[in-house]
Amino acid sequence: MSGERQLVWVGRVAVVTLPAEVDLANAEQVREDLLSVVAQDASLVIADMTATSFCDSAGVAALVRVARRAAANASGLRLAASAPAVTRVLGLTGVDKLIKIYPSTAAALADPGAGVAVDEAAPSAPGQAGSEGRASQPG
Repeated sequence: MSGERQLVWVGRVAVVTLPAEVDLANAEQVREDLLSVVAQDASLVIADMTATSFCDSAGVAALVRVARRAAANASGLRLAASAPAVTRVLGLTGVDKLIKIYPSTAAALADPGAGVAVDEAAPSAPGQAGSEGRASQPG
């Protein structure tokens, strides 16, 4: 994990603090950092984006890839995001249908529900080939 990201474990749940901007310059490192936590047998990974004010398509793609890998590993990914610019991008791209988004890490930790709803019909990461369908929210 890169030195600029904070990682806190709460049992088998990992909370990873993401940077102020998630974009082409750092999206690959963010993806690798989150995947390394998934590989450490986390039952759930919460990406703390509450201090993130910008997320571009590279960041969205990284989050989608992590969500899919987490689901394949019987784990889950949740996002804690509160900046309107970030939540708007996640909504416009359909990521909010794929990954549960919470207004805070406390809310993400408190929800006993499923962490992610990923299936083969899930939206592709921007710029990636794949189905145009959308995964439904569990519940």
